[in-house]
Amino acid sequence: MFSRILTQKSMMTYSEQIEQVRQALHEADAVVIGAGSGLSTSAGLTYSGPRFQEHFGDFIQKYKIQDMYSGGFYPFETLEEHWAWWSRHIMINRYEKAPKPVYDELLKLVHDKDYFVLTTNVDHQFQLAGFDKERLFYTQGDYGLWQCSEPCCQKTWDNEETVRRMVAEQRDMRVPTELVPHCPVCGRPMTMNLRCDNTFVQDEGWYAAYSRYEDFLRRHGNAKVVYLELGVGGNTPVIIKYPFWKMTYQNANAFYICINLSESCCPKEIQARAVCINRDVGATLHELCL
Repeated sequence: MFSRILTQKSMMTYSEQIEQVRQALHEADAVVIGAGSGLSTSAGLTYSGPRFQEHFGDFIQKYKIQDMYSGGFYPFETLEEHWAWWSRHIMINRYEKAPKPVYDELLKLVHDKDYFVLTTNVDHQFQLAGFDKERLFYTQGDYGLWQCSEPCCQKTWDNEETVRRMVAEQRDMRVPTELVPHCPVCGRPMTMNLRCDNTFVQDEGWYAAYSRYEDFLRRHGNAKVVYLELGVGGNTPVIIKYPFWKMTYQNANAFYICINLSESCCPKEIQARAVCINRDVGATLHELCL
């Protein structure tokens, strides 16, 4: 369908690109937002540097862990240590709002539009910013859910109450043993509901969100749809980037917008109906809100 030639450069100035995006959003019948990790990073949910050091200084000192991402795979000797780490990680990345108002400004842009969000992010910042939860599809899981580590069933459980207790009651990088979560069905240890291998649980909520997303796409098949891709890199292009390119190509009324720092591009086949902005997502969204 597409050649290997991707286009990044634009003859337009940044100001002209901003106006083109504004016009496309104004004229759109529907907006499909595709959000990757770059959006949350731009919002201040950084996994290394000062923020990491502030919340995980003791783990850094003892285990020489380099960042939050790698720490999630560290083979802690006990479940008490494992959940001391993960409860902190969940708290600051799922139950606390991002430090910068990037998600809030995104909502300002689309609140009066018929929109839907497809995201590989697992931090639920969309809901914390006030997006309609019925218009969200989190494909890769949710920091706020646990599942059986086996898994013995296709179920998930909310973890907020226990996570808050873990953070409050942990001492010396260990949570109380009685707070270590076990599957209510089989008794095995719980694990995070994150897509990292074939044990990932897609529960009823996952399939319901998937159905709502598919229905949204079907209802707007030939309409003036803006595919707004934000902070999507090259790790999982088959989830957001490639489908957005394909749907833009197949619908002559569609328009593709890609905003990402140093990774903004599209195939030459759709470049006449696309704008690619190689800038920080948050800064660009702020400019669009002015």
